[in-house]
Amino acid sequence: MTAVVNVDEAKVHFSRLLERAHGGEEIILAKAGKPYARLMPLASGERRRLGQLAGLVVGLEFFEPLPEEDLRAWEGSLGQE
Repeated sequence: MTAVVNVDEAKVHFSRLLERAHGGEEIILAKAGKPYARLMPLASGERRRLGQLAGLVVGLEFFEPLPEEDLRAWEGSLGQE
């Protein structure tokens, strides 16, 4: 389960939240009620291998500009107009 904690509360209880994250819990830090950052454990001993996608071919559509609605969503302004 993911916990949502206000930034002000996180400042007060940071050590406790850090221990919870180290124990495997994901904690979302919220600012003014909106998700702002994620506190989560590091992968233990897991190493990434380079070249896992070698030879993967993407179509030319991958390089096309995104539709305006998608761009606004990525920029966080969707529904704020």
